[in-house]
Amino acid sequence: MDWDKLRIFHAVADAGSLTHAGDALHLSQSAVSRQIRALEESLNTTLFHRHARGLILTEQGELLFDATSAMVKRLDAAAARIRDTEDEVFGELRVTTTTGFGTLWLAPRLSALYAKYPDLKIDLMLEERVLDLPMREADVAIRMKEPSQADLIRKRLMNIRMRLYASSTYLADKGMPERLEELSRHRLICQAPATPQVAAGAALVQTLMAYDIPSTLTVNNYFGVLQAVLSDLGIGVLPDYLTVDFPHLVRVLPDVESTEVPVFLAYPEELRHSKRVAAFREFVAEEIIAHRQRHEPA
Repeated sequence: MDWDKLRIFHAVADAGSLTHAGDALHLSQSAVSRQIRALEESLNTTLFHRHARGLILTEQGELLFDATSAMVKRLDAAAARIRDTEDEVFGELRVTTTTGFGTLWLAPRLSALYAKYPDLKIDLMLEERVLDLPMREADVAIRMKEPSQADLIRKRLMNIRMRLYASSTYLADKGMPERLEELSRHRLICQAPATPQVAAGAALVQTLMAYDIPSTLTVNNYFGVLQAVLSDLGIGVLPDYLTVDFPHLVRVLPDVESTEVPVFLAYPEELRHSKRVAAFREFVAEEIIAHRQRHEPA
């Protein structure tokens, strides 16, 4: 099958128009049309329905477009990986992690990375969805569990736990609970049960809810939970890594906490020699060490 014709077909299917595809490919509309007709003849099928509002893929066209989309994605990934092995520490690095960790721990520390590598372009993607690293949806991931995807290099960074925190102002007003049963006199702030989150945090919240807490505030990420706690709204379930950067948080019921949650850094095997990935990995490791030193009691 002619690769050039497939490239032109993909552009037309993506644009839904011969004219727009021609503009993107720097070809005339007639040249694009000839290539599409030739491809249809070679396959002995019709790939597009001609419509007044543009071109619509036939069932056979949809099948071919799925194949060319996968091809384009893999070619883009291969090209990016080749660049990653050759470039110095500059250019784009796409990093994905959860909204809470990215907002509250990672982003405030990136100044150290930019100070060392000012030409880096970090694309920080904060979401709970696990992106496909081998398919190059992101270059590096920091996740609250060990990645299950194959062909990934992974490094365990640290362990965290979910604990109860409140502001000193709130506790001065409402009092410090001494037993779990006393949570019924307080407002609990936590992630919503249906929100994607670490299992340990969800299990802790489920345990706390058994104590007939009449008033709750649920948020879909830990950044929102933290802001509510700092605004004196109640007692929040938060990750313990916040205690270094928010020293005014007061821990409530010190014996109550989740099981350990591992934090992993992962990237595709193909990026083993990427200078950008190596720079980011070393930066995170240094920040973890500094975090532990500040966290340890004097």
